[in-house]
Amino acid sequence: MLVAGSGLLLAGCDRIAATAGAKEAFQGAEDLTYRVNRLITPRDALAPQYSGADISPIFRSNGTSMPGSPDYARLLANNFSDWRLHVGGLVARPLAVTLDQLKALPQRTQITRHDCVEGWSAIGQWTGPVLGPILQFAGLSSAARYIVFHCYDDFGGAAYYESIDLVDAFHPQTILAWALNNRPLPVPNGAPLRLRVERQLGYKHAKYLRAIKAVASLDKIGGGKGGFWEDSSDYAWYAGI
Repeated sequence: MLVAGSGLLLAGCDRIAATAGAKEAFQGAEDLTYRVNRLITPRDALAPQYSGADISPIFRSNGTSMPGSPDYARLLANNFSDWRLHVGGLVARPLAVTLDQLKALPQRTQITRHDCVEGWSAIGQWTGPVLGPILQFAGLSSAARYIVFHCYDDFGGAAYYESIDLVDAFHPQTILAWALNNRPLPVPNGAPLRLRVERQLGYKHAKYLRAIKAVASLDKIGGGKGGFWEDSSDYAWYAGI
């Protein structure tokens, strides 16, 4: 798998990976992986799903385990009663949705495996509304090409964000999860809401969601590469598995 291979190389061979030539090679491999995947894989091909007997006894936290911002602390203190998910950008009807409103939508529950670029995996059961119908209800513009997820966690003062294309945004397994293993999402796993985009590696599954924005280009968002780790550590934007 080209993406996973490039991730391991970045971890183990930093001096090589930091060269301009290596970065161009990795970018080329990523582009090729993305294009080949989109060419040969049906848009609605499902990631593997598992049984309840396969659920991992402990589901580790990847990335941040407790956002440090005052805004998040205030929301957590009120059990997220004041939290809203803002849906905007290239949409006809911007939304500000409560957690109860999201729970009232048709729900999807799926047991899937989370593969972290750090080298561990875990299987969990996720529940939440499918993302695609929410984007449709908001009146997604035909000019939109990407969906960007803005989060409450940050690293060294840089806010975490991620993005996916519309193929993954409208994939039937792409959900906004508020429950893990039949319980409200724990804080280390992204409470109150996180993205599950099951055909990609774990860092694409943005936690602590605060806003979703439809855009035509990623160029002027963050460092322009489509995600926090993509900007800061040259992770692949397309992390398909």
